[in-house]
Amino acid sequence: MRQLIGLKRFARWKMALPGGALLGMAMGSLWLAPAALAADEDDIKEVVTPHVSPYDERDYRVLELENGLNVLLVSDDEADKAAASMNVRVGSAQDPDDLQGLAHFLEHMLFLGTEAYPEVDAYQRYLSRNAGSHNAFTASQDTNYFFSIEPSAFEGALDRFSAFFVSPLFNADKLESERNVVHSEYVARRRDEGRRENAVLNQLLNPDNPTTQFAVGNRETLANPPEGEATLRERVMAFYQRHYDANVMNLAVVAPQSLDTLEDWVVERFAEIPDNDREAPAIDTPLVDRDTLPRYVERQSIEDRHQLRFYFPIPDPTDAYRQKPTQLISHLLGDESDGSLFAVLKDAGLADALSTGISRADGQHALFTVSISLTEDGAQRLDDIEATLFAAIERIRQGGLEEWRYTEQADLNEQAFRFQQHGEPQQEAIRLSMNLSRYPVEDVQYAAYRMDEFDAEQHQRYLDALTQDNMLRIYSAPDIESEKVTPWFDTAWREQTPSESGQALSGLALPAPNPFIASDLTLLEGQDERPSTLIDTPSFTAWHMQVAQFNTPKVEWRLSLQHPSASYSAEEAVLTRLLANWLNDSLNEALYPAWLAGQSFSAYAHSRGITLSFSGWRDGQTPLIEQALDQLSGADIGQRDFERVLNRLQREWRNAPQASLYAQASGTLGEALLTPQWSTQALLEASQRLARGHLIDFRQRFLDDLYVDAMAVGNLGPELAIEQANLMRGKLTPRLARDDIRNLTPLAVSGDDTVLHPNSQREESIVLRYLQGRDQTLREQAATQVLAQWLETPFYQQLRTEEQLGYIVNAGYSPVLDAPGIAMVVQSPDADSDTIAERMDAFLEDADERLEQLEDGELNAYRQAVNTRLSQRDTGLAQMANRYWQATARDEVRFDHREQLAELALEVTLDELQALWPALREHQLDVRFNPGDEPSDVAAIRQQFTPLPEKADH
Repeated sequence: MRQLIGLKRFARWKMALPGGALLGMAMGSLWLAPAALAADEDDIKEVVTPHVSPYDERDYRVLELENGLNVLLVSDDEADKAAASMNVRVGSAQDPDDLQGLAHFLEHMLFLGTEAYPEVDAYQRYLSRNAGSHNAFTASQDTNYFFSIEPSAFEGALDRFSAFFVSPLFNADKLESERNVVHSEYVARRRDEGRRENAVLNQLLNPDNPTTQFAVGNRETLANPPEGEATLRERVMAFYQRHYDANVMNLAVVAPQSLDTLEDWVVERFAEIPDNDREAPAIDTPLVDRDTLPRYVERQSIEDRHQLRFYFPIPDPTDAYRQKPTQLISHLLGDESDGSLFAVLKDAGLADALSTGISRADGQHALFTVSISLTEDGAQRLDDIEATLFAAIERIRQGGLEEWRYTEQADLNEQAFRFQQHGEPQQEAIRLSMNLSRYPVEDVQYAAYRMDEFDAEQHQRYLDALTQDNMLRIYSAPDIESEKVTPWFDTAWREQTPSESGQALSGLALPAPNPFIASDLTLLEGQDERPSTLIDTPSFTAWHMQVAQFNTPKVEWRLSLQHPSASYSAEEAVLTRLLANWLNDSLNEALYPAWLAGQSFSAYAHSRGITLSFSGWRDGQTPLIEQALDQLSGADIGQRDFERVLNRLQREWRNAPQASLYAQASGTLGEALLTPQWSTQALLEASQRLARGHLIDFRQRFLDDLYVDAMAVGNLGPELAIEQANLMRGKLTPRLARDDIRNLTPLAVSGDDTVLHPNSQREESIVLRYLQGRDQTLREQAATQVLAQWLETPFYQQLRTEEQLGYIVNAGYSPVLDAPGIAMVVQSPDADSDTIAERMDAFLEDADERLEQLEDGELNAYRQAVNTRLSQRDTGLAQMANRYWQATARDEVRFDHREQLAELALEVTLDELQALWPALREHQLDVRFNPGDEPSDVAAIRQQFTPLPEKADH
């Protein structure tokens, strides 16, 4: 029986403009005047007006259930996924001292069966069969659970999801296995530099502040208590009963169903969550003991990287979101235009990146953070950098906190809010549930953008906190040694005393008014179904697609400059990357104000050359394109600029063995199965043979022999698109044909059970097993995707939940370009790669039998799940542009590739899968790693492989 007694329903209408004008009303929503409200006061207690964009056509409703649960319903009739997110206002800060990691462990345990659905994989299996996905995360003061699914299965998913918060089993049989999984997650994160920095920071903050505890947990902290005390399961249940209460939960739902339907489903299932009149825990203990400041600390990094961070304790600005008193300060200190702190440090050769922002906010306290990535010269001048930072802060005190600057920021925020593009339903649900727990309901969409008024005194109070006496300074580098080591993350650190007062650099200046702010934001009507050819010549091809569906006057331009030798050798591959990165670096100061105003530019290297990406408002994009192309062809490449860009790349390649082991294994697989490809070690060695003159010569060679593809997707008509395309063509003067450009070629896995080892320094083990399809036909791609969908849940359930081999366990479709394949991954802190491989073998043998016994009717769910995933709409302009842009890289440019695959997925037969499966098993390649393994000579092994056929006779 639905419990509607005491239910508060908050209708939704559009935000009113100053003066009372109404921006607009969504179809199907109802505006209720106060007189109308009085007609049924028992059901509708009050009306709240969420501030929404005038182009947001979705319907909203806010409910407060009788048990106190706050719910935000969003009905989006165009959504092809349905999603929900439950945010619980409790997290690792509430962990008891003797069971650190308990909140995180509880998050894991809720997935392992409920009274209504006791099977440990019931939730995941249902989602997988219906094109769904799920996850959760635990933060210091929040635990968030979320999922998305095919809309027709949404009610069933809500039924399973709601049971987490009504009747979890805390399955005793899975307690030990899930503790092992949490431990595996801890081990997988132990070498992350961000967590190592945080571990040192925790040693410097107030130990009585609960956010400084060990949040992840492991086997040691989650061990069973001594005999005679409450068991671990009893402690988990007690934590749940104490903290998981409807009054501290906020649910957001985004789905295509009507608001009435969503309300019925939600009330029926979530009204049963217990109401124990809890309140969200508050943290009153100061984050920092001010008497200990200032403090100067050095810590050891694993990566070859020099970083300098300044932390200033401030009041948490979250509640002041209407004024955003730290945004202007952050903007001025984080500015990258000429005269900025970063530009001065960069021009002096001391820094190559800088960022500012708020961290460690706990409701009462927070840290204002300035993070600077240093060059080797910068690492020798820490005190000068500090002095320059405080000179920049002083300059802001003297003239930076001006109302016109605040107004400029507010106007840009309003512009972004007006034309905001909504993400995928799952991401929207997560964001909204988090916002619902922090802001009044009217601001759940608007809070991030809202800037009501300039309060000079409030801004000044925050700026006054940025002093040398109120500072934690942490310098990290690989050569720091100390006997003092943090718990859990084994990070060496030591106190440091500055040797002398630093000397501030000259040249600091505050930014001028932004000249790039768009003024013509007219929305053009007209919606093309797909891109069409705009210009078609042997050396230059341009496509155009006019888009109105996202209600934003923005355009995404992609411009691919292709050269025959871009990947011919490791040296040429390095030079291609250097040219792209130099272009980004050299334009950064000039175009930073454009980026602030919503215009962005980036260049990135690929196997055929360099792609230039222009993204932003239609108004003002032409001069941006012209400036970037002029810079590419004519700007001086200075020695210091060359060295800065080269050093950044070399640092990235030197640090590659410390990267995520999963990423390293995937990179090794790609290196083996694609040609031409170069390992990070080969690129590093090649880079050491290059000088500035090589890049200058390469730029000329590169620009002299180009084939060019271009595409515009967005709110622009063909006339402007042709004008801009001709500007690109005239600046670049391409002269080669598409056939002159070398293609990437997928290679066929040999049938001899090849095993590769990545070049890694990680401490865990991994097996990435790749099962490759027989050819590159669309039908083979579709069938392989259906098989991967069928394998996903049982693989996870068997090797992670049942056998507890590790935290990172997954199986899924993983194509190499158009070459279909299935990747199966297990990363483990305990089991070696041989053991993992044996367990994979056993799983695959069992899969042989299960596939033989599979009936065609059972296959329908997996076919439909693949079709649903491939048929998903684009939720933003950039996503749409990137999808169509990827199609231009194929030999035959077809923009309906995804639609073809979606249709073919529905046609896959059981006979096809049973014929494909043994072929996949025969074409197997393993990437394996145990700590200490010597890396394979992948380039030599690759020479044994031949190109995978585009078509094959099965």
